[in-house]
Amino acid sequence: MCGITGFLTVQQSRSGDWLRHTAVAMADALQHRGPDDQGVWVDAEAGIALGHRRLSIIDLTPLGHQPMVSADGRFVLTYNGEVYNHGPMRADLEAAGYPFKGHSDTEVLLAGIVHWGLANTLRRANGMFALAVWDRGERTLTLARDRAGKKPLYYGRCGRTFLFGSELKALRKHPAFIPDIDRNALGLYMRYSWMPAPHTIFRGIRQLPAASYLQVTGDDPHLQRPKAYWSAREVAEAGSRSPLDLSLEEITGELDRVLRQAVALRMVADVNVGAFLSGGIDSSVVVALMQAQSPRPIKTFTIGFDDKAYDEAEFARATAKHLGTDHTDLYVSPADCMAVIPELPTLYDEPLGDYSQVPTFLVASLARRQVTVSLSGDGGDELFAGYNSYPSILGQWTDAQHQWALLPPSLRQPMATSLHQVAAWGQDRLRREGSAPFDVVRKKLLKLLRKMEKRVSPLTCLGPADLYGRHRDRFFRSDAFVIGAGQSECLLTQQQAWAESVDPLLAMQHLDFITYMADDVLVKVDRASMGTSLEVRCPMLDPAVVAFAWSLPPAGRLGPEGGKAALRRVLARYLPEAMFERPKQGFGLPVEDWLRGPLRDWGEALLDEGRLRMEGFLVPETVRRIWNQHIAGKKEHTFLLWSVLMFQAWHEYWSRPVTGLADRSSRVVSQLSTCRRA
Repeated sequence: MCGITGFLTVQQSRSGDWLRHTAVAMADALQHRGPDDQGVWVDAEAGIALGHRRLSIIDLTPLGHQPMVSADGRFVLTYNGEVYNHGPMRADLEAAGYPFKGHSDTEVLLAGIVHWGLANTLRRANGMFALAVWDRGERTLTLARDRAGKKPLYYGRCGRTFLFGSELKALRKHPAFIPDIDRNALGLYMRYSWMPAPHTIFRGIRQLPAASYLQVTGDDPHLQRPKAYWSAREVAEAGSRSPLDLSLEEITGELDRVLRQAVALRMVADVNVGAFLSGGIDSSVVVALMQAQSPRPIKTFTIGFDDKAYDEAEFARATAKHLGTDHTDLYVSPADCMAVIPELPTLYDEPLGDYSQVPTFLVASLARRQVTVSLSGDGGDELFAGYNSYPSILGQWTDAQHQWALLPPSLRQPMATSLHQVAAWGQDRLRREGSAPFDVVRKKLLKLLRKMEKRVSPLTCLGPADLYGRHRDRFFRSDAFVIGAGQSECLLTQQQAWAESVDPLLAMQHLDFITYMADDVLVKVDRASMGTSLEVRCPMLDPAVVAFAWSLPPAGRLGPEGGKAALRRVLARYLPEAMFERPKQGFGLPVEDWLRGPLRDWGEALLDEGRLRMEGFLVPETVRRIWNQHIAGKKEHTFLLWSVLMFQAWHEYWSRPVTGLADRSSRVVSQLSTCRRA
């Protein structure tokens, strides 16, 4: 696990020393991602500079140093991540005569590029990674990213220079980078609470989509479209066409085998390996399979809260005891959590409106004290239908069809759309033009219109996946929140990118996999963990697990007991069902109350009306209205307000000189020593 960065410029006036100095500064901005080593490779004549920060996991010797040059001297690679099947790939390449020097997966990737070509190597590689490879013969730079999008990669052309990096912090260190906020992208962020790829908060800077690669030449003023080498959509559609024809017992046994192999691959490292354990189904399955394959107790970690509504530590502790792990749990106070909040803009160099980022950072900080690698259960909800919203949306869709059954299908959507528009227009007018003498009537009308809008909304959609996409939309009218924002497209609105001819449940799962999981969940975990120099591996995202999960019939994913039907049966092989059969609990915090209490002054300062007007990004009237409603207890706007506050805090951070992330994160981690240990 590492951080990568670099640039390609056609400005021939730049000396080799200047290129090297700039690349070092860009790489040093990623020190938290790779504290163990630093490297830069420069070709002044070609105008290329590659930078690297290393977190040593495989081959701790200098033979794993990057950027790395291939044995034939043609390719130079800077690479972030892990290729879990590098052993079999190495064996094939050794049989073909490739001369290896060390045993790093970096060298295997380079050898594969030489022998099989880049695209074929990417298809063979099972891992999480972001990489940049320079072809000295063709003078081309190619960027690539793993299938699920676990490892980040930003890029863009600034003037006559092409920049890339694991985080925006690195791009900021190049003098050609201009941090011009993209108002359309900001509008998308306000709608979804995360930044949908390929957009970024900055104009002209993009995220490389998952499972794709992009080739760049120094004299090409226009960037090509990234090319896909794998497709989650194709996997979903193939699984739906040919679902598994197995008994429940056979499904359980085969899923156990596939997951066990995925876990085993991710336990290989030359450093200490542990696991996050929340006590939920996903992390418990991962830990159970780790412990079943380990001769010693594995190290597991949980963060606990005194507030029982948010605490799963007791369940995790019981699971650890039953499985025999070496368990550590740490109870943190509201003050410990709130100490992290001012550091969030430093960790997340784009706004992210998911407040579970706080406990995620805390558990990563706890684990990093004892291990360098931790496994997690991320991906389980998307692959095995774990979210409560799936049956809820299916129910809404079915109920709406029944309620409107007497109306011919050809008339349902047009009529529902008209009624939906009337309801939306009426609510907008009543909110803007209401006056005190008519408050009672106005509130009753608003309530009636909201009810009508909710009833007809499902019928304005093309299907459950479309309805689910709207469920993810927190605030549809971006221009009512962001000054000057237009409507931009993303995967949640581009229905041509959605899986076709699949069951409605799988359609929603696929949509979450390529949007919410990739752009929220994995971003949250990557920045929180790498902010403490911890590598997090996700067995659920193994390609074999993805293919198996999406080949299950709907009943294998969503059963009478809820989601994750097949996964529950696997876990029952290792734990008594009474230990995990309970309502799903998120990784949350009592932010709703904190905003009315200890975080109120912080929020007031960020949402000051004069400040909002001076900055000129958010509509002051809209922001102040929802803030005042929340503070007064009239309405609950926690999710929306957190997104607003995270943008405001992020903007404040980017508007001033930035201190080192490693230093600031270390200070927060050191404060945890005052927390009581369970």
